[in-house]
Formats: sequence, structure tokens, C-alpha cells
Amino acid sequence: MSPARPNILLIQSDQHRYDCLGAHGHSLLRTPHLDRLAAEGVDFSHAFTPIAVCVPARNCLAHGQWSCQHGAIANWGTEAPWPAREGSPAMEGLPSFSQALHDTGYHLAHVGKWQVHPRLGPAAYSFDVEVPASQYGAWRAAEGYSPLEKTDWQGGLDPHVGPEATPLGWGASQIIDLLEARAAGDEPWFIQWDTSEPHLPNVLPEPYVSMYDPGAIPPWPSFPDPLRNKPYAQAQQRRSWQVEGWSWAQWAPVVARYLGTVSLLDAQIGRILAALDRLWMAQDTMVIYTTDHGDLCGGHGMVDKHMVMYEDIVHVPLIVRWPGHAAPGTACNAFISHAIDLAKTLCEVAGAPVPETFCGESLLHLLSGTGGNGREDILAMYHGNQFGLYSERMLRDRQFKYVWNATAEDELYDLARDSGELHNLATDATYANELARLRRRLVAWMEAIDDPLLNGWTRRQLLEGLAV
Repeated sequence: MSPARPNILLIQSDQHRYDCLGAHGHSLLRTPHLDRLAAEGVDFSHAFTPIAVCVPARNCLAHGQWSCQHGAIANWGTEAPWPAREGSPAMEGLPSFSQALHDTGYHLAHVGKWQVHPRLGPAAYSFDVEVPASQYGAWRAAEGYSPLEKTDWQGGLDPHVGPEATPLGWGASQIIDLLEARAAGDEPWFIQWDTSEPHLPNVLPEPYVSMYDPGAIPPWPSFPDPLRNKPYAQAQQRRSWQVEGWSWAQWAPVVARYLGTVSLLDAQIGRILAALDRLWMAQDTMVIYTTDHGDLCGGHGMVDKHMVMYEDIVHVPLIVRWPGHAAPGTACNAFISHAIDLAKTLCEVAGAPVPETFCGESLLHLLSGTGGNGREDILAMYHGNQFGLYSERMLRDRQFKYVWNATAEDELYDLARDSGELHNLATDATYANELARLRRRLVAWMEAIDDPLLNGWTRRQLLEGLAV
């Protein structure tokens, strides 16, 4: 049985699609260690990012709030209400889950990519130890390896190192070193590993760069999208990335390297899980695996994640193993706003007071199987990034997804019949009642979180059917 205040290991990757896990049914992908984690814990099948952009999503986790509340609405150096050189930081003075854990006696360590504040690092968020991703280059040089070669967004081969000398391998080694250092102590710990992978570009050594045959990889369900009756910005994304007209044969090598990176990540997680077992720490440790958001990676014929709200980017993996508390092998289909709900849950697990500004729902009842969270749908949002400001809100329930594009055509998808979200039904009179219902629910969500995009003009647009 785990102690009342367990150790906590949070692994947060970057741009990991929900459908890219063996446990989630991918026909080729090999992820035995994440599959093991799912078999030994709770796998949340309906976890969604609050916003599919790196910096805002990570601030949602740090501060337990929606991006329209904490104020970090775009990545650093993009168009936002703050000067570009200052990035888009959250409002000052907001409490964080990490501060709450530190104040209640946890020892905190952060490894890897920090994308919470452009000027304030982990120490300002109460982390005791920081191992930044920027140290990898110096380590690689000291070990005598040639520098990591730069590529375009399509990725390629790293011929100079083996798997454990990649950034992922190095990061896992840092985590293992921290676990060994904490093994003899009595103080509970929280360790967070933020990887830069599987975000494109995927630069990999053998055997991972050639692990998956591009010719054997089936297209994503969302790939054959003609973009008919959809916002102009989506076609513009293809032109901006210079992928307009790409066939699946052109996309498949990119996807193969992406899948190879997921398998490399899985192998390094396996090293960490083995270390927890070797150090007799597994029974006393809650292990969480998730990501900030997904990745198009050819879905809808696009790259990255901007100006869309498709399942490719908003649906995310969330797995929690907590021996003695999380029922092994449980598949939970409750709607989860993963970053915001995790922030509250981490405080509760640690026995720390939950800041009043946090607005998530606890996962504890869901982990134990003793209750739900009452949600029948979920919200996500987008404000814009390097291609300009562009306001979107998504309301998704079990069957339908509604995307309100404040300055473009609305979108409505029947997910039960169109899992690839290829057919926009927003102007189909057959679905007029569903559209009106979803718009009312969206207004209710926006009211509940005091979303500033809901005002006298936009409220009429949604409730009176003035949106197109």
C-alpha cells in the first residue's frame, strides 16, 4: 500500500497523438512500456488538452487555469498582447501546483524542456533542482559525440549516437540519477520530465529511424480531407508549410520517423520504470504520463497544430499508475481537461491546499473507481500563434464536435459517423437542432469560466444563430 503522500513522477511529452500508442490500438506502433503502465493503472480515453499550443498548455498545468484566465495565450515570440521579446507570460502572482507541493514538504526536481515562463525558470516555481534540456549539447560534446545536426521539419538520421545518447536517452538518465539520489531519503518527492519529443522534426539514430516501413503505415483517418466547406485558414496552413497537394507516400516517411520517436520515448520510459523497480520505489510512487497536446503530422494534410481543433491535436494520452489507489487495467471514459484537472489532483494527492484560483475537477474518484466528474462534454480553445491571432472555441460531447471560429466558418462534426472529421455539417439543415444545442452548451462553458471572448456581440452570434 502506498503512503498517504506518495512520490510523484510526471512525464509530459510534447505533441504525442492519442492514437499513437499500442494500447490505443495503433496497428504497427510498439510501445510496450507505456502499454504496461496503462495495464497497471488507469488509462483515460477522453482526456483533452485545454489548448493545443505548448506554452499556454503548460501554463494551464502550472496554474490550474484556462489560457483565457492565466493570460499566456501563445508561444513566445509570436503575436500576443505582450511585446514579442517578452513572450506571452501568465499574469504575475498566480499560484502554482508546484509551489503548493513545495510548501507542503515535497522535494521538487525538473528535467528537460521548460516552457512556462520566458524569463522565470523552475526555481521561481519552487523547484529545488533543475536540469535544463540546454545542458544536453554540452554533455554530448564532452562525451565526444558530433553535434546534433539540424534538419528541416521532416527530420532524418542522427548517425553519431545510440539510443541512450539521444536527448531522450540523456533525459531518462537524468531522471534515473535523481531517483537514485532520492532513494535513501524520507522526504516525498515530485519529479517532472518535460521532453521535447515526439514533436517534429524527428532526428533519430538506428534502429529507430528505420523501425517503421513507410510503405506499411496506413493513412490517418483524417488524411483524405478535401477541406470543402471549411475555414480558409486551413488551406492556407498547407500553403504556409509548403505541403499543399502532398500524397500519403510523401507524408509516410515523416510519420514513420514520428512513430520511431514514440518508440524511442517508450524505451526510455521503460528504463525509468525499471529503475523504480530496482530501487524499490514503484509501490510508493504515482507515475503519470501525458503530453501537452497532439500533432497533425499529416492529419488533414497539415503540419503542427494551428488554426484547427481536430482530434489529431486536442485528444491526448493520460495514464496514471498509483499502486494501491488506481485500479489496474481501468479504462476511464470520463471527459478530462487534462492539464487543468491534473493541477488540482496533484495538490490533493500531496495533501496540499488547492489554490482557490484552480478550476479543474479532481481525478481521485475516477482513479479509485468510486465516482465520476459529472461532465457530459469538454471545452478547448485557441487564440492564435505565429500565423496571427485567430479565436476558436471547441465544445465536444460523445457524438458531436462544434468549433466556433469567431472570424470564420463554424464547424460541426458527427464523430460517430465521421471519425476523421472530414465533413463539416454546420450548414446542413438536418443538424440545425444539434448545432443550436451545442452553441448553448458552449455559451454555458464560457460563462462558467468567465471567458472574455463571450460578450454582448458574440453571445448574440451564438445564441441567435448569427454565426455562419
